[in-house]
Amino acid sequence: MVVSEEPRTATKVLESILECRDIHVSYNLRKGMVVKVFEGLSISVRYTEFLGIVGPSGCGKTTLLKVMAGLVKPSVGAVYYKGQPLNSPTPAIALVLQNFALFPWYTVLENVMLALSKDKELSKQDKLERCRAFLNMVGLSGFESAYPAELSDGMKRKVMLARALVTQPDVLLMDEPFSNVDPLTAISLRREIESMWLSESLPPSSVVLVSHDIEEVVELCDRVIVLTPRPAKIAATLDISLPRPRIRRSREFYEYVDEIFTLMS
Repeated sequence: MVVSEEPRTATKVLESILECRDIHVSYNLRKGMVVKVFEGLSISVRYTEFLGIVGPSGCGKTTLLKVMAGLVKPSVGAVYYKGQPLNSPTPAIALVLQNFALFPWYTVLENVMLALSKDKELSKQDKLERCRAFLNMVGLSGFESAYPAELSDGMKRKVMLARALVTQPDVLLMDEPFSNVDPLTAISLRREIESMWLSESLPPSSVVLVSHDIEEVVELCDRVIVLTPRPAKIAATLDISLPRPRIRRSREFYEYVDEIFTLMS
């Protein structure tokens, strides 16, 4: 795929595809302790943008992605997808978590097929063809019959990515998707995701990336939201205006990196 020189959002109307409005989330611990994660947090994801979310460890970034995916329901506030309340998970919003959430007793193809198990409009043959197409897209053609234990960590990440994309979601939520893999594999995965996002004919439309790697965030994102410690609030929002593909060695690149580190400190 050819990577565009301009951000995909440059020619699009910046409307929200996914919104968290005034959400409150807390957890009850033993001995009556209550951990407040969010108290009135509002975040919007624009159509066709690559959004980065950063913040200190434990501030609730993973919880926020689960709220956006409809897996965690806020006690106060609501999540809206295309202007409608999101009350449960939907194939239109895919979530890739940090851990390798693959079933060891299923093959690569079967693990990806699970994402389409509730789709009654596709025949079994259609599901097989689509799963193989996305496995080929992430570079795993020929590994359909392999089991997770036979794969490297980088290959497992690719299986999870294929499973997330096979439902052709509008929004892809990613929690530290390039962690625990070697640097070359991380570069390859970043390029694949960016290329898919830049392609008008492929999912997803919008991507949300949570990462501790600030350089990774600057390389991929159009906009970065910096969160405070718990209960998390938005400390700052930064637009990244750099042409793609982005050059990590450039002075402009590291100016953004330094600015985000400053905002986090």
